Amino acid sequence: MPLVGVIMGSSSDEPTVNETVKVLEELEVDYEVRVMSAHRAPDRVREYATTARDRGIEVFIAAAGGAAALPGVLASWSTLPVIGVPLASSELKGLDALMAVAQMPPGIPVACVAIGSWGARNAAYLAAEILGIKHDDIRESYERYRARLRER
Repeated sequence: MPLVGVIMGSSSDEPTVNETVKVLEELEVDYEVRVMSAHRAPDRVREYATTARDRGIEVFIAAAGGAAALPGVLASWSTLPVIGVPLASSELKGLDALMAVAQMPPGIPVACVAIGSWGARNAAYLAAEILGIKHDDIRESYERYRARLRER
């Protein structure tokens, strides 16, 4: 059963989101990937967010560019942790998305990572840290990864 819901606003975001998926697979974290736009399919996002907990999802990773509403909309419909990945999809090179994700109103938090592929990877590592509080196998997998980093 997937523990992480990885959501992107557009299929054009897939190359960056694949960086998230690679890390989740490396750490052996079960996930599912969905494409849905907060602007073009808001009802679909609401349905996904409100049913995720019942399906076993414990953390969302939401990648979006431009106005980057997707992470915030997920957070508005669920109390599960949301990690927002700002994407460089406009002339502003992701700064617009970074500000949109980082500037959530009090009470509806979204964790924000770096723009682009670094953020996509760090979102997966952060999800593993969050899940590791409850899931020993994920914590141990992440700890092994960190030990390999120190050895380099």
